Amino acid sequence: MDPAETKEKGEESEAKPLQEDEIVKLKKQLEEERERAEQYLNQLKYLQADFDNYCKQSKKWTEETIKFANELLITKLLKVIDTLELAIKSAREAADREALIKGVEITLKSFENILKEEGLEKIESLGKKFDPTFHQAVEQVITNDPPDDIVIEELRKGYIFKGKVIRPSMVKVAKLLKDDPNPKMREDDIKSEQSN
Repeated sequence: MDPAETKEKGEESEAKPLQEDEIVKLKKQLEEERERAEQYLNQLKYLQADFDNYCKQSKKWTEETIKFANELLITKLLKVIDTLELAIKSAREAADREALIKGVEITLKSFENILKEEGLEKIESLGKKFDPTFHQAVEQVITNDPPDDIVIEELRKGYIFKGKVIRPSMVKVAKLLKDDPNPKMREDDIKSEQSN
């Protein structure tokens, strides 16, 4: 046998065990990676189940909180009903109009206090500068006296609930009469606007 052939066969026999060792090693690594992937998948499944349970509990808790909050509000409003019933009873027995008015005023104050506790605030408008965020102008009243754009009459109260305007005040706003080269014509325009 030629020494070159012997050398070649020796390399081949070394390469085969080396390849077999490498294949065994790669198979072992592949199996380890499969096990790790399986562990990750199981962890992910548990996390998903935990998250689903959390979502269900959170929804239930929110519903119960809203229900309880409404129950508290209703309980407070029952006091208003009691006061109204008492006012009606007193008005029937006394036949006194002033007693009825006083009873209704007390009830209104009680009702306003309950709503204030819940976060409702009145918008103060009278004498304030017109602000479209808080006011809805239904009429402009022409005036010769400054200041301009001031609320001069409140037709319906506006309210803010927990920082958000839920109903703007319905108001009349002063509009200053500007200097006009033809004052007679301007007076006729004002009269026609006021008659409409």
